[in-house]
Amino acid sequence: MTGRLAAFWRSFAENRGAVLGLGVMGVLIVLAVLADVLALHSPIEQFRSNFLTPPAWQAGGDWAFPLGTDDVGRDILSRLIHGARLSLVIGFSVVALSLATGTVLGLTAAFAGGVVDVAIMRLMDIVLVFPSLLLAIVIVAILGPGMFNAMLAVAIVTLPGYTRLSRASALSELARDYVTATRAAGASTRRLMFDTVLPNCLAPLIVQASLGFSTAILDAAALGFLGLGAQPPTPEWGTMLAGALQYYQRAWWVLAFPGFAILATVLAFNLFGDGLRDALDPKLKR
Repeated sequence: MTGRLAAFWRSFAENRGAVLGLGVMGVLIVLAVLADVLALHSPIEQFRSNFLTPPAWQAGGDWAFPLGTDDVGRDILSRLIHGARLSLVIGFSVVALSLATGTVLGLTAAFAGGVVDVAIMRLMDIVLVFPSLLLAIVIVAILGPGMFNAMLAVAIVTLPGYTRLSRASALSELARDYVTATRAAGASTRRLMFDTVLPNCLAPLIVQASLGFSTAILDAAALGFLGLGAQPPTPEWGTMLAGALQYYQRAWWVLAFPGFAILATVLAFNLFGDGLRDALDPKLKR
């Protein structure tokens, strides 16, 4: 096992972008875990005498608010740090829900075949017909705005990817000799599905999940920007952008820093996912 991990790390480390993405992810995790310690102020505390204070290095700035304050006097740095925790929670929750549901549906379609397979895959095709963000907006509009409903909507629109991938991986494994031997030995369908086939389908699913993290964070931020996700004063990056939109000419920092946080996070997860794909897929190794 140690040798496999070492070989995996050597292959992964060849991609410098993936290592950079992993480093940024590590910083985000530290910020999320230690947000209450690292943040200088409460993310919802308002300083009435410091409305739209510029960053500390600009004229009129204050080192008590290194990245400045927003239109109601809240510290932007503290809100970004707490927003990192919220973004990681959103990403993990969406990926966990869609990955678990999609894997079960994909395995069920592969093993059942016939009408069940057709029904599941046609349902996934229907979901794929609609643009993902538009479908998420429709779902949230039906369920009502809020962070939980936004996460549920994003999980639904990302579900087809996991379902199709798990089904394709399972179908390729079902044709192998070890599955035939296990079935001939009298193994139940449940054991075949989860103990025999699923472990050999995990590599592409793990890569898809790592890339799905960035999609979940980006879609949730888009819903927050539209007022359909997390509601004020929750320190969510998309919600912060929405509240700062009217100040883009006179207070650039209220838009720039949340936007950069979204950009850096999505880019980090995408770089990490690319490196993970190259390391786990023997066909892509150099």
